[in-house]
Amino acid sequence: MMFVMALPMMAQELPYRQIPQYPPSYNEGTVAARVVDGLGFRYYWATEGLRPEDLKFKPSEGARTTDETLDHILGLTTVLYNAVTHKVNEGEEETGLTFAEKRRKTLANIEAASEILKKSSAKDLEGYTMIFKSANWTSEFPFWNLLNGPIDDALWHVGQVITFRRSSGNPFNSNVSMLQGKVRG
Repeated sequence: MMFVMALPMMAQELPYRQIPQYPPSYNEGTVAARVVDGLGFRYYWATEGLRPEDLKFKPSEGARTTDETLDHILGLTTVLYNAVTHKVNEGEEETGLTFAEKRRKTLANIEAASEILKKSSAKDLEGYTMIFKSANWTSEFPFWNLLNGPIDDALWHVGQVITFRRSSGNPFNSNVSMLQGKVRG
Protein backbone atom coordinates (compact mmCIF):
# COMPACT_ATOMS: atom_id res chain seq x y z
CA MET A 1 0.00 0.00 0.00
CA MET A 2 1.33 3.41 -0.97
CA PHE A 3 0.72 6.46 1.19
CA VAL A 4 0.80 9.93 -0.32
CA MET A 5 1.51 12.70 2.09
CA ALA A 6 0.03 16.11 1.34
CA LEU A 7 2.51 18.96 1.28
CA PRO A 8 2.28 21.40 4.14
CA MET A 9 0.15 24.43 3.26
CA MET A 10 3.14 26.78 2.99
CA ALA A 11 5.08 24.40 0.72
CA GLN A 12 2.35 24.19 -1.93
CA GLU A 13 2.77 26.32 -5.02
CA LEU A 14 0.85 29.56 -4.98
CA PRO A 15 -1.68 30.30 -7.72
CA TYR A 16 -1.13 32.90 -10.42
CA ARG A 17 2.54 32.38 -11.28
CA GLN A 18 0.97 32.30 -14.74
CA ILE A 19 -2.45 33.58 -15.61
CA PRO A 20 -4.85 30.64 -16.07
CA GLN A 21 -5.80 29.49 -19.55
CA TYR A 22 -8.69 31.58 -20.75
CA PRO A 23 -12.13 29.96 -21.06
CA PRO A 24 -13.36 28.69 -24.43
CA SER A 25 -16.21 31.21 -24.53
CA TYR A 26 -17.11 34.71 -23.45
CA ASN A 27 -19.96 35.31 -21.07
CA GLU A 28 -20.64 37.54 -18.10
CA GLY A 29 -18.97 35.23 -15.60
CA THR A 30 -15.89 34.34 -17.64
CA VAL A 31 -15.15 37.98 -18.45
CA ALA A 32 -15.48 38.99 -14.78
CA ALA A 33 -13.28 36.03 -13.79
CA ARG A 34 -10.60 37.07 -16.27
CA VAL A 35 -10.42 40.53 -14.70
CA VAL A 36 -10.00 38.86 -11.30
CA ASP A 37 -7.35 36.51 -12.73
CA GLY A 38 -5.47 39.57 -14.03
CA LEU A 39 -5.48 40.91 -10.48
CA GLY A 40 -4.13 37.60 -9.18
CA PHE A 41 -1.32 37.49 -11.73
CA ARG A 42 -0.30 41.08 -11.04
CA TYR A 43 -0.44 40.58 -7.27
CA TYR A 44 1.64 37.40 -7.47
CA TRP A 45 4.46 39.15 -9.32
CA ALA A 46 4.21 42.44 -7.42
CA THR A 47 4.77 40.52 -4.18
CA GLU A 48 7.20 37.85 -5.43
CA GLY A 49 10.56 38.27 -3.71
CA LEU A 50 9.62 41.13 -1.41
CA ARG A 51 12.20 41.59 1.32
CA PRO A 52 11.68 42.84 4.90
CA GLU A 53 13.03 46.26 3.90
CA ASP A 54 10.51 46.38 1.02
CA LEU A 55 7.65 45.61 3.40
CA LYS A 56 8.72 48.46 5.71
CA PHE A 57 9.11 50.98 2.91
CA LYS A 58 6.79 53.97 2.64
CA PRO A 59 7.26 56.85 0.24
CA SER A 60 6.40 59.58 2.76
CA GLU A 61 5.50 60.02 6.40
CA GLY A 62 1.75 60.14 5.71
CA ALA A 63 1.70 57.13 3.37
CA ARG A 64 1.13 53.45 4.07
CA THR A 65 4.05 51.05 4.16
CA THR A 66 4.13 48.29 1.58
CA ASP A 67 3.04 45.86 4.29
CA GLU A 68 0.08 48.07 5.24
CA THR A 69 -0.82 48.29 1.55
CA LEU A 70 -0.79 44.48 1.39
CA ASP A 71 -3.14 44.41 4.41
CA HIS A 72 -5.50 46.69 2.49
CA ILE A 73 -5.35 44.50 -0.63
CA LEU A 74 -6.11 41.44 1.53
CA GLY A 75 -9.17 43.28 2.87
CA LEU A 76 -10.32 44.18 -0.65
CA THR A 77 -9.98 40.58 -1.85
CA THR A 78 -11.91 39.44 1.21
CA VAL A 79 -14.76 41.77 0.19
CA LEU A 80 -14.61 40.23 -3.30
CA TYR A 81 -14.66 36.69 -1.94
CA ASN A 82 -17.47 37.54 0.50
CA ALA A 83 -19.62 39.01 -2.27
CA VAL A 84 -19.41 35.93 -4.50
CA THR A 85 -20.05 33.62 -1.53
CA HIS A 86 -22.91 35.75 -0.18
CA LYS A 87 -21.16 36.63 3.09
CA VAL A 88 -21.53 39.88 5.00
CA ASN A 89 -18.54 42.14 5.67
CA GLU A 90 -18.69 43.04 9.33
CA GLY A 91 -15.47 44.99 9.65
CA GLU A 92 -13.34 42.20 11.05
CA GLU A 93 -9.73 42.41 9.97
CA GLU A 94 -7.13 39.71 10.03
CA THR A 95 -4.17 40.79 12.09
CA GLY A 96 -0.87 39.24 12.97
CA LEU A 97 -0.39 37.40 9.68
CA THR A 98 3.11 36.97 8.35
CA PHE A 99 3.86 38.27 4.88
CA ALA A 100 3.76 34.69 3.51
CA GLU A 101 0.39 34.00 5.17
CA LYS A 102 -1.04 37.30 3.92
CA ARG A 103 0.16 36.61 0.39
CA ARG A 104 -1.22 33.07 0.38
CA LYS A 105 -4.61 34.21 1.73
CA THR A 106 -4.90 37.08 -0.75
CA LEU A 107 -4.13 34.79 -3.69
CA ALA A 108 -6.54 32.16 -2.32
CA ASN A 109 -9.33 34.77 -2.09
CA ILE A 110 -8.69 35.81 -5.69
CA GLU A 111 -8.52 32.25 -7.00
CA ALA A 112 -11.68 31.14 -5.17
CA ALA A 113 -13.62 34.19 -6.40
CA SER A 114 -12.46 33.58 -9.97
CA GLU A 115 -13.54 29.94 -9.88
CA ILE A 116 -17.02 30.97 -8.75
CA LEU A 117 -17.24 33.72 -11.36
CA LYS A 118 -16.21 31.37 -14.19
CA LYS A 119 -19.34 29.32 -13.50
CA SER A 120 -21.61 32.33 -13.05
CA SER A 121 -24.44 33.59 -15.21
CA ALA A 122 -25.70 37.16 -15.52
CA LYS A 123 -28.37 36.28 -12.97
CA ASP A 124 -25.70 35.03 -10.58
CA LEU A 125 -23.75 38.30 -10.93
CA GLU A 126 -26.89 40.21 -9.94
CA GLY A 127 -26.87 38.25 -6.67
CA TYR A 128 -23.24 39.00 -5.80
CA THR A 129 -24.01 41.92 -3.55
CA MET A 130 -21.44 43.56 -1.32
CA ILE A 131 -22.98 43.87 2.12
CA PHE A 132 -21.30 45.92 4.82
CA LYS A 133 -22.71 45.74 8.33
CA SER A 134 -21.89 47.31 11.67
CA ALA A 135 -23.83 47.60 14.90
CA ASN A 136 -25.62 50.74 13.63
CA TRP A 137 -26.01 50.36 9.86
CA THR A 138 -26.03 48.09 6.84
CA SER A 139 -25.05 49.08 3.29
CA GLU A 140 -25.50 47.02 0.14
CA PHE A 141 -23.95 47.54 -3.28
CA PRO A 142 -24.50 45.59 -6.53
CA PHE A 143 -21.85 43.68 -8.47
CA TRP A 144 -21.20 46.78 -10.58
CA ASN A 145 -19.71 48.49 -7.54
CA LEU A 146 -17.56 45.44 -6.84
CA LEU A 147 -15.93 45.98 -10.25
CA ASN A 148 -15.17 49.69 -9.89
CA GLY A 149 -14.66 49.45 -6.12
CA PRO A 150 -12.67 46.64 -4.50
CA ILE A 151 -11.41 44.98 -7.70
CA ASP A 152 -10.17 48.19 -9.33
CA ASP A 153 -8.91 49.49 -5.99
CA ALA A 154 -6.88 46.30 -5.47
CA LEU A 155 -5.38 46.70 -8.96
CA TRP A 156 -4.49 50.30 -8.13
CA HIS A 157 -2.74 49.25 -4.92
CA VAL A 158 -0.86 46.43 -6.64
CA GLY A 159 0.63 49.14 -8.84
CA GLN A 160 1.66 50.99 -5.70
CA VAL A 161 3.40 47.87 -4.38
CA ILE A 162 5.40 47.70 -7.62
CA THR A 163 6.35 51.38 -7.30
CA PHE A 164 7.26 50.95 -3.63
CA ARG A 165 9.46 47.91 -4.31
CA ARG A 166 11.29 49.80 -7.04
CA SER A 167 11.78 52.74 -4.68
CA SER A 168 13.21 50.45 -2.00
CA GLY A 169 15.74 49.00 -4.46
CA ASN A 170 13.98 45.77 -5.46
CA PRO A 171 12.85 46.14 -9.09
CA PHE A 172 9.91 44.31 -10.59
CA ASN A 173 10.85 41.27 -12.69
CA SER A 174 11.20 42.67 -16.22
CA ASN A 175 10.55 39.22 -17.73
CA VAL A 176 6.94 39.22 -16.53
CA SER A 177 4.59 39.88 -19.45
CA MET A 178 1.25 41.30 -18.36
CA LEU A 179 -0.03 40.97 -21.92
CA GLN A 180 0.79 37.26 -22.18
CA GLY A 181 0.21 36.45 -18.52
CA LYS A 182 3.47 34.59 -18.10
CA VAL A 183 7.19 35.00 -17.60
CA ARG A 184 9.20 35.42 -20.79
CA GLY A 185 12.27 33.36 -21.40
